[in-house]
Amino acid sequence: MNIANLPVNISTARARLPATYEKAKTALSNCASIDECKDWADKAEALASYARQADDDTLRKMADRIQARAVRRCGEILKTFNNERARTDLDEGALTQKKAADAAGISDHQRVTAVRVANVPEQEFEEVVESDDPPTVTNLAQRGKKPRQPPPPPPTEHLQGRDPQQFYAATHTIGAMRRFAEKCAEYEPEFVAGG
Repeated sequence: MNIANLPVNISTARARLPATYEKAKTALSNCASIDECKDWADKAEALASYARQADDDTLRKMADRIQARAVRRCGEILKTFNNERARTDLDEGALTQKKAADAAGISDHQRVTAVRVANVPEQEFEEVVESDDPPTVTNLAQRGKKPRQPPPPPPTEHLQGRDPQQFYAATHTIGAMRRFAEKCAEYEPEFVAGG
């Protein structure tokens, strides 16, 4: 995928949908607007038909599966962009996941959810989506949530008898204090207090 050729703003409102998807929407719309049973003279037959429709969740399950696959594919595409956190080697104009999602009209919540769904191993994803009770997108995102890994401890050869965990805590605290001091130098105290 050539990132340089992506448009700045991608309109989801004008995005094309697959023809079969459009046909399915039309068919479901017709089902929702045309209630053949309501005019049936035999009320018992109409009642039996309504009861059967109410118990049939086949269409909902199909829709859940389609939605899960669409969210996963969205996440897979987003994962091809550099993550915003990995800024060390990024050019100033490099397109990050966040920038690409913003350009496509995808909220931060939708972006994170899609990437998490894409993190679910493919075999696990297929098994649960094709199960008798497919999970919600939220449940799939929980499955793909990666726990944050703490940074590795620093090398210990220069500690000379000091506790490595204490040294690690001290150096990170000093770094945090340095960043705090830099922020304090950036803004006047009265300005910050007014906020």
